[in-house]
Order: sequence, then structure tokens, then C-alpha cells
Amino acid sequence: MDIALIRTFLEVAASGSFVNASERLFVTQSAVSLRVARLEADLGKALFTRSKAGAELTSAGREFERYAQSLIKIWEEARQQIGVPEGYTKSLSIGAQHSLWPRLGFRWIDLMQARMPTLNVRAELGMPERLTRFLVEGIVQIGLMYTPQLRPGLVATRVMDEELVLTASWPAGLDEIEGHYVFVDWGPEFVHAHALELPQLTHPGLTMALGAMAADYIVSRRAAAYLPARYIKKYLDAGQLHLVPDAPVFPYPVWSIWREDLDADIRATAEAALVTIQSQIDEDQTAVIAELAEISSGDVLGIAGEPG
Repeated sequence: MDIALIRTFLEVAASGSFVNASERLFVTQSAVSLRVARLEADLGKALFTRSKAGAELTSAGREFERYAQSLIKIWEEARQQIGVPEGYTKSLSIGAQHSLWPRLGFRWIDLMQARMPTLNVRAELGMPERLTRFLVEGIVQIGLMYTPQLRPGLVATRVMDEELVLTASWPAGLDEIEGHYVFVDWGPEFVHAHALELPQLTHPGLTMALGAMAADYIVSRRAAAYLPARYIKKYLDAGQLHLVPDAPVFPYPVWSIWREDLDADIRATAEAALVTIQSQIDEDQTAVIAELAEISSGDVLGIAGEPG
């Protein structure tokens, strides 16, 4: 059976429409319709009920969904195992959001391979929806992300709390930021807390949904934004960015998402390595927060959402 047909079926089922599936798969809507039609012809059953509102699974479609996920998983396991290079005995695929690779994902890979030299690792990049789909299909076995989307067969573990700090490309006080502020959209909880803590900065002229990638924009302009303390430490050390005194700090959790059927030996190694890396990251983050506390006027640094 054509794996592309099964992937397309699962994407339509997950997104609820042929249009959304075509956008996620980077193909035309007609291609999605054709693939689903071919699959329905092979199975002799209608898999979706089409309407202006989208596409809903029929009873046959819901029944087939379980098998489709199993077929994709078996295919990915076979593809990865066959692709293991000579000299390696096990394979692991990890997916993460962009800003979670530097200083977290890359260190994690280094330590896992140091502790398990015969482990072959593949790294994937994506936003939460893409990574979740990869996890469900077995393309990746572990995901690192900020906003986990749990599905059957997946388990989420809180790795750490990022500390989002206000930073600027020049030494600036909180009252000098307005007019140069770039709002980085870290999700609904951050938006709400930010509006309560910093109402004067709620409606800037520029919003970015790029996460820590926004640092590359900030450092080359007279601009300021909330960015992860862990991620920007290198820019602070180099003098390219500067902490803004007395600005509140916003906690932002990082999650690891694991497939329940992950090889037990790999999981044990990965979990132990992640704990070690977490402690190293905590040191970097603590150093940045300590620096911010030192240049701020209050005795206690304000953490949004926590009592002062």
C-alpha cells in the first residue's frame, strides 16, 4: 500500500479538512482529494464525510485510523532500522523547536552518544503541530517543545522552566523601551501575563511568532524583546544584548514528549542525559537571572505569576 496515501489520510483526519491537510503536506488540495479517493477505492469504504465545514471521519474511517497509525509506525521503524549505518546498533530520532536545539538539544545528543556510542541519532526541526504528527507516526521518538499536544501513545514530561527576560540591543531602562519594543508571541499564557504586568507595551508595532529566533533580529537593530535567559546568555556575554533592569521575568515551561514504545535502553540513556543537561542549563539561566537581580533596584526580582 502507498504510504503517501496513508499519511494523507492521517493528516486530513488530524486537521479536519482537505485544505488544512494540503497546506501541511505542501501539496495541492486536488492532490489530497485524489489520494483519499484512491485509498477509499482500495478499501471499498468512504473514510470521510465531506461538508463545507471540513471533513469528518466516518465509522469506517475511525476504524481504519488505528490501523493507519500502526502501518506508519511499522514503516518508520523499518526505514530507520534499515538506515542504521554500519557500526551502530540502535537508532533514535529527536524533534525540537528551533530555539530548543542550541544549548539543549545539541548538548543532549552529545551526551547520549558519549554514553551510548553505538546510537545513531537523527535530528528534526518543527513547530509543535508538525512534531506531534511526527511523534504519532513514529518519524520521531522524542520531541522537545513549549506547547505539548498529547495523543494516545505519547507521554509528556516537564523538563524545565525557561525564564523569559526583557533584553535590548543597547543599555536601556524600562522607560526607554517603548517605541523600540518587539512583542514576541510566546503563547496565550504569556500574552495574558504580559498584558497585566506591562500594559504600556501591549500594543507595539511589531509582533513576532518566531520564539528565540527573534534574537537574531533584535541584536542587529535598536530593539528590545522578551527572550529565554538560557538562549541569550551568549549574546549577553558578547555584549550584543543587555538586560533591562526591573523588568518582570516570565516563566515558560519546556516539555519532552516521548513515545511509550521507545526502546527501554535508549529511554534510560536519554532520560539520564537530559537530567544532566538540565542541571548545566540551570546554571546558565541562574547566572543570567542573578545578573538581572544585581542591576535591578528591588530586593526580590519579580517573577510574573508568582508572589513577590
